[in-house]
Amino acid sequence: MRVIGVDIGSVKAPSKFAWAAVDSLEPAAVVCGDDPEGAVQALSRSLAHEGRAVLAVEAPMAIPVPAPDGEAWRVLGRARGGEGNRPWSAAAGAGALATGVAQTAWMLSRLHSLAPEVSATTQPERFAAGQARLLLAEAFVSGTGKPVPVAAGQHAADAEAAARATLAYLTDGPDGFPYVTCAPQRALNLFALLASWAGMPVPGDELHLDVVVVRTKPKPVV
Repeated sequence: MRVIGVDIGSVKAPSKFAWAAVDSLEPAAVVCGDDPEGAVQALSRSLAHEGRAVLAVEAPMAIPVPAPDGEAWRVLGRARGGEGNRPWSAAAGAGALATGVAQTAWMLSRLHSLAPEVSATTQPERFAAGQARLLLAEAFVSGTGKPVPVAAGQHAADAEAAARATLAYLTDGPDGFPYVTCAPQRALNLFALLASWAGMPVPGDELHLDVVVVRTKPKPVV
């Protein structure tokens, strides 16, 4: 199973966008780059050769929306459960969300043009059951889980960390990973919305389901 992790950021030179592809059989990053086209090509190759792929984007991809009640507006913009002091609606999160929506929309539409038969899901159990060939997941790389920069820079390190954490989550299970959820508010699944916009088949109920948020584990204290 190949996971492509994407660190969302400006594509204007010098690029702050980075991606890394990690394979379950390889101890190191398979390949990495600093442009969205490269990330899409890596996804396309994985789909062609292995039949499936995972895209993990480091940007908020599900946001909490309160019920349509008269006083519910008072909790608009509050953090998701498990985000701590890094809420999706704060300056950094909101900026990543806006950039991530545009860049993810482009990547999914580009991928759809290369592999129009591929369907997507945001639910790991559906992916594991073969109901879709592309799994979309949110990566959360920040704070004590942020990696040490590599030779290619902090953005490349974050992209690889996102890919590795997502691969570990899918391979070993969610135990030990910090849990992030929109509940008790309703989830607006931006991944499902963007995949549908791009022309990629995605189950309609996922518009209202949480995405998997893989938050990197804190580094052990030594």
